[in-house]
Amino acid sequence: MAVSGDRPDPRPGQPRLLDAFDDAAPGTSSTLARLARVTSELATADSVEAVKQIIVTHAADAVGAPIATLSLRDDEDTLRIIGLRGLEEHQADRWRRYPVGTATPSSRAVVTGKTVTAVGRTEMLEHFPELRTTLEGDQSVVGLPLRSADHTMGAIGLSFPGDRRLTSAELEFLEIVADTCAQALERINALEEAANQTAKLAFLADAAGELASSLDYETTLARVARLAVPRFADWCAIDLVNGTRLHRVAVAHVDPAKVELARTLQDAYPPDPDSPVGPWEVVRSGNPLLIAEITPEMLEAVATDEEQVRIARELQLCSALTVPLAARGKVFGVITWVYAESGRHFGSDDVAFAEDLARRAAVAIDNAELHSQTLAAAVELQRAVLPEALPALPGWELASHYSPSGRTEVGGDFYDAIPLGGGRIAVFVGDVMGRGVHAAAAMAQMRAAVRAYAAVDPSPEAVLRSLDIMLARYPSEQLVTLLYLVLNPRHDELMVANAGHPPAVLLRSDLSTEQLPWADGAPLGVGRRRRGLSRMSFRTGDTLVAFTDGLIERRDEDIEQGMKRVHEAMPAMAGSSLDTALDHLVTQLRLELHDDDVAAVAVRRTG
Repeated sequence: MAVSGDRPDPRPGQPRLLDAFDDAAPGTSSTLARLARVTSELATADSVEAVKQIIVTHAADAVGAPIATLSLRDDEDTLRIIGLRGLEEHQADRWRRYPVGTATPSSRAVVTGKTVTAVGRTEMLEHFPELRTTLEGDQSVVGLPLRSADHTMGAIGLSFPGDRRLTSAELEFLEIVADTCAQALERINALEEAANQTAKLAFLADAAGELASSLDYETTLARVARLAVPRFADWCAIDLVNGTRLHRVAVAHVDPAKVELARTLQDAYPPDPDSPVGPWEVVRSGNPLLIAEITPEMLEAVATDEEQVRIARELQLCSALTVPLAARGKVFGVITWVYAESGRHFGSDDVAFAEDLARRAAVAIDNAELHSQTLAAAVELQRAVLPEALPALPGWELASHYSPSGRTEVGGDFYDAIPLGGGRIAVFVGDVMGRGVHAAAAMAQMRAAVRAYAAVDPSPEAVLRSLDIMLARYPSEQLVTLLYLVLNPRHDELMVANAGHPPAVLLRSDLSTEQLPWADGAPLGVGRRRRGLSRMSFRTGDTLVAFTDGLIERRDEDIEQGMKRVHEAMPAMAGSSLDTALDHLVTQLRLELHDDDVAAVAVRRTG
């Protein structure tokens, strides 16, 4: 085996090309001319694929090498063949990816940084015995390092039939080709890295927008997975821990049939929680798992039967990266990225990007879970506070309706009806401004307070005065409006006091409508003043509807327009049961957007 001496630092090849031509024997000038064209092609190559074809085809043809390889470092310890010609598939499989320390011309060239040659089969097998089954017959081999300024990135491997000894001019020219190849790869890699970083930043921005757009995290994660494919992976799958199983919430691939195949694999062969490798190990350790090369041996080692191996092979898995989803010190899921039919491979530089996305997704999931728990608590509180049904009282028909908004948080609407004795009833409808648990808690306090004060003195003036005093002593962050009425059948009248709330509307027995007075005061607890009291007749056959502002308010519209719609719709309530009539009224008047909660109470005097 021969190892060439130190070569000059890689540099543009024109001066060295001229020197090589000057020194060349006449018989080699045509070879050198072809190699000169190769260096020219490399100087303008714009992709790794183009470089690969130039080396294993044009450069190899120029020197008459039927077998050629182009190998690049995956990492410090591993070489991967990215370009190959002249070997059968079964011969090539052994060398798709191999340790740098393996005795081959290419690996020796990478380790030494120098050109390596072996002339004839005897010399080849003496120094590279592992090539015995790969290169048959009498062969000579050359390994040319691809050197950059600070390291050797790979090598070109060439094999010739017989005892082929290259001339010094040919070797020097091949070294020029190798240097030009290294420069081309560095240039292309730099451009691709810049484009890749720009694309990653753009993707993270898009993903952040998706993650912030909704609290429905499963739908959001599915969109994020689809964003990733095929930009940064052939596959993207997201799994959340559910007891001893991983629940797949999202999987994306450009081919829907492949997605179904992946789901079949996941359902039939769920990951083993006790496995020392795979997603569960990422869950246990909280560390990312990079499998740069998925080999057939790996698939067979983890499979439980031939069917699992068959499906895995059909998916063409070749590289995978799994990162944890963690929040508040706990791992609750994983994101897995996979390269398959594209033939690409993940590297260590992809890990930081994947972890960045996983952190953003984990925060979004955690926030959504917290919001879901908070919402559930608020809904439960609201459900416990609002009456399931209003009381059945002689001489009265009562109905209530509550519709939550289309938003993700509960509001503070509340209502009730209280029998007072002597046939009288108190009815109230209120609204705590704001949403969520705080609004629901304030609503529960206000409803309880109204009932308590009504038990002491049910008159509208007394109840509102007591509420004002309570809120003055114990201020609330939320404004509260309230419409409170007492209906007295003995006097055929109702009394009403209003603290900043929309007025109720009456439907008379003759189907005319009449509006109760607008509020003459501020919401409860705002200022200390005497509340006004209004009286109106309320006879047998009359119907009253009280409601919150969600029924009448619309953006960019005067509230009087909403009140007008109520007046126009109420005559249709006659002749129907009050429950049915009230539901129909609210459904007819409520905005399709469901932008606010609606609470409504209807009272019809029947005797």
